[in-house]
Amino acid sequence: MDEIPVTGAELQAYVDGQLPEARRADVEAYLAARPEEASRIAAYGSQREALRDLYAEVLDEPLPERLVHAAEGARSAARTRMLRWGVAAGCAMVGLAVGGTVGWQLHAWNLPTVRSTAGIARQAAIAHATYSPEVRHPVEVGADQEAHLVAWLSKRLGGSVRAPRLAGFPLVGGRLLPGESGPVAQFMYQHESGRRLTLYVRNEPGASGETAFRYAREGKIGVFYWIDRGFGYALSGELEREDLYAVASQVYRQLNP
Repeated sequence: MDEIPVTGAELQAYVDGQLPEARRADVEAYLAARPEEASRIAAYGSQREALRDLYAEVLDEPLPERLVHAAEGARSAARTRMLRWGVAAGCAMVGLAVGGTVGWQLHAWNLPTVRSTAGIARQAAIAHATYSPEVRHPVEVGADQEAHLVAWLSKRLGGSVRAPRLAGFPLVGGRLLPGESGPVAQFMYQHESGRRLTLYVRNEPGASGETAFRYAREGKIGVFYWIDRGFGYALSGELEREDLYAVASQVYRQLNP
């Protein structure tokens, strides 16, 4: 019998623990013969676990009462709309017969635009949670090649990128990450205690001015983020808010001498 090819969907199901048992051995044999692909799938698994750990605290929280009431109101409104649509169905069919093309264009025009609500703080926290626990491969390019690292990331981001010096947190190195609208740079720093900070840098098209520091918390990870002259910055770490603010201030002063 010919071997059934392993698909991308099956690889994703393997990562998610949803692959049928009958195909597990085939997928594992496929990965064993392809070390680079196996490394990529292992990285996906690590990211999945990091995301689960990041949001573990809220998984079992009860829904807020306001959301429960809103959902109940939405169901009631939906029932009312269904009654109205039933009355109007005959008229709608006539309209479609006369101007189906125009009707479809109007329908498409009125569809809500789906946009990501995850801002730079959340993306930075996810990247921090994914890579800061890594022991052997926390960065792509180490601090011993800092000049190359900065030149590479600057070229990919299309602007001057720098790796600030952080008191008590020497540079470990950095890596290139995929972002919502283009490449993203991540610099990693490590205290002698082993605690790590990451600086997430991405392009902010159309943002030519500055914004004040803002603070967000994703699970155990605190994030100070701001925009300055076309770039967005987010400093992430498991520090107290005041301590993280002090380091973020260092970063800002070095980027704006």
